Amino acid sequence: MNGVAGPTAAPAPATPDPVMLGRGLAALRIFFGLILFSNGLAKLLEFRNVEVGPYRSFLINRAEARGILEFETNRRGGDGTDVPGLEALVNDVILPSYDVMQWITTFLELGTGLALIVGLASRGAALLALGQQLFLQVLYLSSGRWMFEQPHEWVPLLILTLVPAGRIWGLDARFARHGLRRWRGFPF
Repeated sequence: MNGVAGPTAAPAPATPDPVMLGRGLAALRIFFGLILFSNGLAKLLEFRNVEVGPYRSFLINRAEARGILEFETNRRGGDGTDVPGLEALVNDVILPSYDVMQWITTFLELGTGLALIVGLASRGAALLALGQQLFLQVLYLSSGRWMFEQPHEWVPLLILTLVPAGRIWGLDARFARHGLRRWRGFPF
């Protein structure tokens, strides 16, 4: 030809490294596992305050969880929730059986938290934790709260339910590596 170079093609956009994406999702999984496990531990051991050096914070114990549930249902904004059926569910089912429900909540948080930390049946654990967080989202729907009060809790759990994040830095990888078909899909 005449020695004139034609138009150069734009470089293809870089695709994300799948291993790096997997590590990011594993870090998210472990972080949410720590949140759930520590909240379950606070309920199990009945402590609230956390103080490490100058850092001071709190977790929600069983009694406080009951108080939040009762307040959000019946008194938030003056007369409580406007979500149809929720007041009856909480006041007629959950609160009267709170002596059992508090332990279900405690062991749900401990179990799903631990499963997410170690990456065992991580998608199933995320789904169980997602159910708890969606219940709280419904509870807060008519409470006049900050718009993102609960989505920052349940959206990552939804992602962890859909993506097998236990395959990196998790025990789910062992099941997938051994080639057992029944261990490759949900909840792993």
